[in-house]
Amino acid sequence: MKAFIALPVVWVFLTLAVFFMAQRLHKRVGWAVTTPILVTILVLILFLSLFDIDFETYDNGGKFLSFFLGPSVVALGVLFYEKLDEIKSNLMPFCISVCIGGLSSILSLIFILLAFKAPEILIRSLAPKSVTTPIAIEVAKSVGGVPSITAGVVIAVGIFGNAFGIHILKLLGITSKTAIGTALGTASHGIGTARALEESKLAGVYSGLALCVNGLVTAIATPFIIEWWMG
Repeated sequence: MKAFIALPVVWVFLTLAVFFMAQRLHKRVGWAVTTPILVTILVLILFLSLFDIDFETYDNGGKFLSFFLGPSVVALGVLFYEKLDEIKSNLMPFCISVCIGGLSSILSLIFILLAFKAPEILIRSLAPKSVTTPIAIEVAKSVGGVPSITAGVVIAVGIFGNAFGIHILKLLGITSKTAIGTALGTASHGIGTARALEESKLAGVYSGLALCVNGLVTAIATPFIIEWWMG
């Protein structure tokens, strides 16, 4: 049995099977909480916990799925090229929106945690919560945060944005694909971008670009903001 569960193909098949079943459930029910990524993660965590299987064993197959993150970035580049003229026409408002969104994310988090008298280490760990995990971890290290806390919260933020982001935006009366994509990429990084692509190609392009720009803004601004505010 141990030899069987150590096979990478087992975990690749299980992950894909759970994801496709979650997609069918979401299409039938349509609830935000049945978003395929959220359901897949919860089912896999429950499965691993019930059968006492460590993450390293699961990752024997999971790392093969992670490999496709690279080609997916290239695919976003192709879509970006297709929409290049439209992006150029909206470049200034787009950059202003992402910069304001990225800075607001950092400042609002600091303000809220200070209001609740949270430990300083928590503020330093959570400040880069809205950018993709590799960037967030490096930023957290540079400001004296705990990378493991940062990684967990970044993933949670992405899942929340994927599940509820579009519903919140539409509730606020925002229906523009450009605005939806920009908001999801700025606030929910890669996982939000995956949801934006489901909405439309245009939303996916703006989300992917917002992800990159906000990553740059957060990497540059967070250390200065933390030291200025916390100092």
